Amino acid sequence: MIGKITIGKDFYGVLAYNEKKVSEGVGYVIDSNIEYSTAVNMTQEFNLIRQLRPGLGNAVLHVSLNLPYSDQLDDNEFASLGCDYLMKMGFDNNQFIMYRHTDTEHEHIHIVGNRVRYSGRITSDSNIKRRSREVLNDLERKFGLTQISTKIGGKKSLDQKEIEKTLRTGDVPIKLVLQERIGSAISKAMDTTEFIKLLQEQNILPRFNVSETTGRVSGISFKYQNVVYKGSTLGKIFSWNSIVKQIDYEQTRDRSIILSANGKERGTDQADEGNTEGTVKVEPRNNGTAKGTRNSAQQSKSHVGEIKENGIVESLMDESEWNPFKLELTDHGARKKSKRKKKRKGLNK
Repeated sequence: MIGKITIGKDFYGVLAYNEKKVSEGVGYVIDSNIEYSTAVNMTQEFNLIRQLRPGLGNAVLHVSLNLPYSDQLDDNEFASLGCDYLMKMGFDNNQFIMYRHTDTEHEHIHIVGNRVRYSGRITSDSNIKRRSREVLNDLERKFGLTQISTKIGGKKSLDQKEIEKTLRTGDVPIKLVLQERIGSAISKAMDTTEFIKLLQEQNILPRFNVSETTGRVSGISFKYQNVVYKGSTLGKIFSWNSIVKQIDYEQTRDRSIILSANGKERGTDQADEGNTEGTVKVEPRNNGTAKGTRNSAQQSKSHVGEIKENGIVESLMDESEWNPFKLELTDHGARKKSKRKKKRKGLNK
């Protein structure tokens, strides 16, 4: 369940919004401790108590409580849940009205409340979103609802967008899937090789951040269903610094398996990435083309080519006939010959 909270200044605006749903046939009142009437009349009743604290600007509480697609509550159950929510949030002696809307596929209610209590005291809005999340966790357990946001053992809870996506699609969040499956792999794996194998068997592709100079692994991310999560975004226990404390990892020994895993994640096998001696040399062809090379420093500096779509480097000049240096000598020689001819013509005259 997700709660969206707004603290505002105007009772009429939120009441008019909910009354419009009623007039459209997609909303109705399920509980209230004020007299049900028009938006104008109900605004006046809220403001009578509000006048006990004339200096309070943001006196309006507007909250919607939304269930996942898989959960259902009848009107009495939803009203009971809404009242429990208000009580636990400190609105136990405040005006309120509760609407149920039927314009979405997921079930939800809207509550309009007054922060000014009947006694004239003010209900605090300090840390209201955090407190709301804690209250909703308790209510999910009490009413047997799906618990889609928990924080256990270093796991990060779902953020607002992820919860809203779950409500919209009804799918289990990828973050929760990864937390469960990666956690299982960590607990079962004895070493790096087994850890990677267990992940790949569950269609999770790990990618390691490896230093090109030292070979040190500084981090890890996980790809699942074309979505990539950094380990640290899943929770502290899924960061590489935490994982290496729970499996047998040795930098030199495990370098090849880690590079191989990175190659599979990218769609190529890069297990030989650290081999600096395996250089592919240029092999000239009869048609003036040459194969590409990994070590460009070993190519002839006079070779100028164009890379085609197939990866072949096609020569733009015939090295056997000329090169830029030879062209410069030829041009210079031609100018000297021209001067000699002109000089001879002058002597003959």
